[in-house]
Amino acid sequence: MLLAIDVGNTNILLGVYQGAELRATWRISTDRERTADELAVLVRTLLDTAGITLAEVRHVAVSNVVPPLAPSIRQFTRRYLGQDALFVGEALRPEIPIRYTPKSAVGADRLVDAVAVLARYSAPAVVVDFGTATTFDAINRDGEYLGGAIAPGVGISLEALFRTAAHLPRIELARPANVIGGSTVESMQSGAFYGFIGQVEGIVARFRQELGEDAVVIATGGLAELIAGETDCIDHVAPYLTIEGIRILWEAQGHASAGNTPR
Repeated sequence: MLLAIDVGNTNILLGVYQGAELRATWRISTDRERTADELAVLVRTLLDTAGITLAEVRHVAVSNVVPPLAPSIRQFTRRYLGQDALFVGEALRPEIPIRYTPKSAVGADRLVDAVAVLARYSAPAVVVDFGTATTFDAINRDGEYLGGAIAPGVGISLEALFRTAAHLPRIELARPANVIGGSTVESMQSGAFYGFIGQVEGIVARFRQELGEDAVVIATGGLAELIAGETDCIDHVAPYLTIEGIRILWEAQGHASAGNTPR
């Protein structure tokens, strides 16, 4: 089995694959101080909930945008699985032409999203990823990664509003009953919910002007389904797009048959 790990700034998404079948997924908070032993206890406990043992995990592939966590992940896989974790950008290198400057500045998660989109959908394409930041990535009809747009994420925007406005409460993002809020909480929910929908629609429309009106739009991330349900500018919702891209990249580069070599 393959354990695919997508380490983001706010959450870590883990998925276990048996071949191309996604057996189970878990989303946990990102803790930069988490040790290798803590990771082992956590992963073993999560696997137990799906009836999978740690010994059944034969391979680990990682997309990571939080460098301080890389040593703990490496130590965890070596100590408890007897193998090296394969990191995107190191052992796993997406073979996609990159038109971004500098190329090294493109996050691993954005590249594996592009890998998954090119394998599962079509190009040109736009990927909208609702994470710590809301990122918009553009892939042209030649399969080249062009770049995109980066906006503050829903969560950090609401947190900033709570922290800087003395009389506004901390709220949960939810679809309000009405666009015109009848209370402070409803007004904040309306502004956040419909404001982000407007942002997505506006940026996607402008991307399509440059990429082509036939560009397919894929939404991923924790809030993808909530936002996509209120707009027709999103063609597909793929909450596990990033770990699917990790799996596709891992298989495409021959690791499915070759295995990992312990050091």
